[in-house]
Amino acid sequence: MARAELGRFLRDRREALRPHDVGLPAGPRRRTPGLRREEVAGLAAMSVEYYARLEQARGPQPSRRILDALGAALRLDPAERTHLFRLAGTAPAAPPGPSRRVRPYVAGLLHRVDAAAVVTSAAYDVIAWNPLAAALLTGLGDHPNLARRRFLGGPPASSGAEEFGHIAVARLRAAADRYPHDEPLARLLDELSVSEEFRHVWAQNPVRAPGHRSKIIEHPVLGSLHVHCDVLEVPGDDQQVVFLTADPGSASARALEKLA
Repeated sequence: MARAELGRFLRDRREALRPHDVGLPAGPRRRTPGLRREEVAGLAAMSVEYYARLEQARGPQPSRRILDALGAALRLDPAERTHLFRLAGTAPAAPPGPSRRVRPYVAGLLHRVDAAAVVTSAAYDVIAWNPLAAALLTGLGDHPNLARRRFLGGPPASSGAEEFGHIAVARLRAAADRYPHDEPLARLLDELSVSEEFRHVWAQNPVRAPGHRSKIIEHPVLGSLHVHCDVLEVPGDDQQVVFLTADPGSASARALEKLA
């Protein structure tokens, strides 16, 4: 039964993908939807016969290495990857690190909203942003990690900074638990430990959930701007989309209109 469910899952996921989803040319007209078995086998570095046997529930118990290769070939998100391992009767290994790839539909959202918006990874790297966010949060290209900006950028200069410090530490602690072998995250935590404030908040082990909050942003040209921060989670990639807005008709809203 488990092998049959595993085979159906692999087949359904393969048929849901298109060549451009995995960086392959479309090629000649296809009689069946999705990728061919030989394309998935090639992406996963295994024989076509072996992959076909897995789909047909005739294959042996796949190893963790095989499952990892299939997860990458089929572009599985973390939840789908965990499901794949469970169907194979194998405990999933810890993910290698937080996803730093932004899905096209998330990137497209940034440019459809009338607000400053950024996408952050589980390590608080800003991995995508729209032009208004770049104008509001100056220096994103040079300093794209919000935790570094918060703890290593000098004393907090605005209201809401202390609260964000606790939110950032709570998220980074959770990321460290989920991705214990991610070297970039380990280096980030080492850098942040230079900050006495970071060490103090880390020792408190704060518990914070993403949600609505307000803060003051000190803009180098427009001065103090009162903004609202609202978070949309992208759980499959362990990412967050943060929208920054101002009260309609307020001076801060007019300033954001100038930036836009």
